[in-house]
Amino acid sequence: MSAHDPIQSQLLAGLAELGLDPAAADALRRYLDLLARWNQTYNLTAIRDPAEMVSKHLLDSLSIATEFDQQRLVDIGSGAGLPGIPLALACPHLRVTMVESAGKKARFMREAVRQLDLGARVDVVEGRAEALDRPGQYDRLSARALGTLTQLLDLGGHLLQPGGLLLAMKGKYPDDELAALPSGYRLLDSRPLAVPGLIGERHLLRIEKLG
Repeated sequence: MSAHDPIQSQLLAGLAELGLDPAAADALRRYLDLLARWNQTYNLTAIRDPAEMVSKHLLDSLSIATEFDQQRLVDIGSGAGLPGIPLALACPHLRVTMVESAGKKARFMREAVRQLDLGARVDVVEGRAEALDRPGQYDRLSARALGTLTQLLDLGGHLLQPGGLLLAMKGKYPDDELAALPSGYRLLDSRPLAVPGLIGERHLLRIEKLG
C-alpha cells in the first residue's frame, strides 16, 4: 500500500493507539476493500465510506483484541464478519467461528476467509446460533449490536464452556441488562473502551459462565 494512502495511515494510527501489531494493517486493508466492493451490490452494511468503516467497523472490533491469546471464539450474528475477521487478522493464535443466518453475508464471509487465507483458523456457519450443536466448545462468545445480554446468552450461551466468557461490547453501561442477567452467569469485570476515531461511550463487559 502507498505510504500516502489516507485509509492505510488511519489504520496504522489506530492500530498503534490500540497497542496492536502494525503488521496486520495490509490484511485489514484487503478485508476493507473487499467489504466495500461487495457492499455496493449486496448491502452488507449501512456504512459506505471506507474511512468511516475503519473507525466504526475495524477499530471498534479491534478494541477488544487484547482479550485474546489462543482461545476459541464463537461470534454470533457476525454480519459481514465483524468483529471475527478483524480479530482473526490481528490475533494470529485465535480460532474463530462466525455464525450468520443471512445467506449473502455468510457467502461474503466465506469469500473473505478464502481471500485472506484464514481457512485454517476461521470457519463460517450459515445458520442460527441457537441451533448450533457445539455445546461447551468455546472459551469466548462475542456479538456486536445483536441484543441485550440476556438475548445474547439465550442465543449462544450453550456454546460456552464453564468458566468461558461472553465479551459484550456496549455503548452506555447497561445497568438494567445486568440486573436481568440470567442465573448461571455473573459479571466478572468491565472496562471502558477507547476506539480511535469514535466519540461516545463504549464499554466491554466480561460475563462469566459459571460451572
